[in-house]
Amino acid sequence: MITVVISMQTVGIICEYNPFHNGHLYHLQKIKEQFQDATIILVLSGNVTERGEISVLSKWEKTEIALHYGIDLVVELPYLFASQAADVFCYGAMKILNSLKVQYVVFGSELGKIEDFKKAAKIQLSSSSYQEKLTSYLKQGLNYPTSLSKALQEESGIHIVKPNDLLALGYVKEILKNNYPIEPVTILRTNDYHSQEFSGKISSASSIRKHLKEKEELENTVPSIVLPYLKNPIFLRDFFPYLQYKILTEKDLEKYVAVDDKIKNRMKEKILEASSLEDFLEKVKTKYYTYNRLMRMCSHILFSFEKEENNLENIYLRILGFSEKGRNYLHQIKKEIEIPILTNYSNDKTNLLELENRVCTVLSLLKGKPFLEEEKTRKPIQYQKDSV
Repeated sequence: MITVVISMQTVGIICEYNPFHNGHLYHLQKIKEQFQDATIILVLSGNVTERGEISVLSKWEKTEIALHYGIDLVVELPYLFASQAADVFCYGAMKILNSLKVQYVVFGSELGKIEDFKKAAKIQLSSSSYQEKLTSYLKQGLNYPTSLSKALQEESGIHIVKPNDLLALGYVKEILKNNYPIEPVTILRTNDYHSQEFSGKISSASSIRKHLKEKEELENTVPSIVLPYLKNPIFLRDFFPYLQYKILTEKDLEKYVAVDDKIKNRMKEKILEASSLEDFLEKVKTKYYTYNRLMRMCSHILFSFEKEENNLENIYLRILGFSEKGRNYLHQIKKEIEIPILTNYSNDKTNLLELENRVCTVLSLLKGKPFLEEEKTRKPIQYQKDSV
């Protein structure tokens, strides 16, 4: 085997950019301060996010913006991983970063202490007492994130409950579990991930999406080059009639990823009573079936993502864009990469993009035919300065 010697630092980041906002810009600036002249590689959620929501920016728009702000290589996190719960999301993202030979992964967190994440991850991986507590809380009807948080706090005294902290823990756990030669680094977040407060230059992505849904001005919370992309965003709720049809006519909802026997009948019962997606989720959700979990189920039902397709070995590198530095880096390591590299549908010889194509076909019902054509024919963006 040829051993590649990497001549400069390589930093990986994992983001959804839904949408790209000033907090993301702050994150990138901090990375550039700490890792000067490093090659920065982004694993990017595409058109659907970890909560099951449709991204307000397309994968190509997000790639253009990322390259403009100094990302060197953008690789898509496939829908199979991007739309699932934290464990699967983190598994896919970290496997891709490891395949790209990154030396560091840098993520934002509310906790801000990397040693706490390492300690918590080791407990998750090796403590039988933790596993017993986790199982006990799940049997009491608590959802998985809450059960995880309570069990960890009892075992370690570390309180991990915020979404970004749970993802950070997932990244560190994947590193330790797989012995990846990647050093995790965290940057303290400057705002609450779920806060709906909309003030100052840095607001959460949640608050920005809320204002987009209500068609309110975004003021100064996103960079000026992002604003033109946000004129006509589409959300999962806009597909509610299609979702109603699927739930009403599908004989076996349980075949879809994340849908289980306990929830399928409740979904069928409540779907006719609901006037909107939000109304439906409110009627169906329980302490165990959270809003986010149900959103993911709705996404999987809408896009017909079946459990038999949920093969975590179906991972690949789909290159969305690169700078000159990113292109040179990819050329330097590509012979060492052990998973398929795809640049468009024409070099997908084993139909790895079949699920992605289905998702984009459904989205094109509202986004239009050009959206699907772009998905099928666009090649990686080669960034040139001032191209955005």
